[in-house]
Amino acid sequence: MKFLIVLVACVALTVAHELQLTDEQKAKAKANGAACAEQEGITKEQAHALRQGNFDNADAKVKCFANCFLEKTGFMADGQIKSDVVLEKLGPIVGVDKVKAAQEKCDSLKGADKCDTAFQVYQCYYKNHAEI
Repeated sequence: MKFLIVLVACVALTVAHELQLTDEQKAKAKANGAACAEQEGITKEQAHALRQGNFDNADAKVKCFANCFLEKTGFMADGQIKSDVVLEKLGPIVGVDKVKAAQEKCDSLKGADKCDTAFQVYQCYYKNHAEI
């Protein structure tokens, strides 16, 4: 389990580095990723798949990991995307126009439950090059 937490933390750090986050933001992403991985019990293979954008075989644990992570970052609450928070936090990092374009495509997605919704939103942002 410790290896998995370290792995997920590394995935979170890789994403954080690619987004040019501050050291404080990277540390928070790492802690959030580790806490959610432990809480949801995802495997190292599932963590690798998420990192690589492979969403094909995502199970309920992966979807709930996405929900946990997005809630901890403040991007979602109770299955609802917080568009203003996403724009505020990601706009300066990836560009306001890119975030707004992703929001138009992604923010209205609804899944079967809050975990499925979070996963669909995460996947949509990833595919639209505005990773959250």
